Amino acid sequence: MTITDPTKTVYDLITPGLRADLITMVREDSWPEMTDNQGERGVNQVAAFLAVAANTTERATPSLRVDLFWHALLLHTKHYAEFCDALGGGFIHHVPDRDSGHNPAEGRAAMRRTAEMIRSAGFDVDPEFWPIDGVADCTQSYAGCSDSPVAK
Repeated sequence: MTITDPTKTVYDLITPGLRADLITMVREDSWPEMTDNQGERGVNQVAAFLAVAANTTERATPSLRVDLFWHALLLHTKHYAEFCDALGGGFIHHVPDRDSGHNPAEGRAAMRRTAEMIRSAGFDVDPEFWPIDGVADCTQSYAGCSDSPVAK
């Protein structure tokens, strides 16, 4: 699928009902103080992240907050598979890398590269979900997760 208006097309692939469920899951499982607005923005950020991951051969790495939404979406296997199919790049595998050492500088660099890919694809990069400018001293995702460009 060629995305001519990525922000409209990709965001609309996640139905209002699924959006609400993802927000509820993330709130209950990991982020109890998350507002509805943050939840909506989080769903949009994971949609943008996955749209980029589906259409690149480069490794894409989510931030911790984006990864929370990815995990919630993955648990909806039918919807997740349909979402991946609609993006046109095949199934996007979630690849944890717990042995990567979790170097904060490397994590920020990986997030910066991914955020730039997202921005270059025409999506907004929400700084609350992509702490790439030293906002948080963390690696990318708590488990060093990435997509699997080789397995596509």
